[in-house]
Amino acid sequence: MSRIVPSLAVIALLLAPVTAPGTAVAAIVSLEEAKSEMVLGQADAPVTMVEFSSLGCPHCARFHRDTLPQIKKEYIDTGKVKLVYRDFPLGTAALAAAMVARCAGPNKFFGFIEILFRSQLRWGKSENPQEELSKVARFGGLSRDDVQACLKNQPLLEHIRGIALDGQMDHKVNSTPTFIIGDEIISGAQHFDEFKKVFDKALKK
Repeated sequence: MSRIVPSLAVIALLLAPVTAPGTAVAAIVSLEEAKSEMVLGQADAPVTMVEFSSLGCPHCARFHRDTLPQIKKEYIDTGKVKLVYRDFPLGTAALAAAMVARCAGPNKFFGFIEILFRSQLRWGKSENPQEELSKVARFGGLSRDDVQACLKNQPLLEHIRGIALDGQMDHKVNSTPTFIIGDEIISGAQHFDEFKKVFDKALKK
């Protein structure tokens, strides 16, 4: 099976030159924070929805644009469900975007990925993804130097690679988005009603 995420060397070659020595890095969080489990909702919610997603995936963007707001309103904000987001980047640009979102930290993460999904065509199809990602990242308070430093973070890259490989090995994930809700699997950007049926069934247990 081919590797999901490329090496750091590939990122460096395809995206941009590395940060010059001594460049200040102000806004990126610590590695420990960047590697945190990214959770939307109350920690003690009775139902957990795990989402394996690629920031470069149009179907994932459609889910976040059209379906997640209703799930959030009816299930997450009411304390019934929590969403655990796990990276499954497909392609170099998507990997870079995942790294940048995590460098923004847990408090900004979900807002950051929404910006990245909404600007997906802009950075995902660019001949210079890092340049476009840097422009998008400014909305989340990250500078160009922050983005460059983030993309040099080998342990973070390895962490994201591990998340994706665990998804393949543990849940047989091979496409995005894939959702794990208890022992149920939902593949693709399904309509809200499909999620509602699974949530309601899980909440009755």
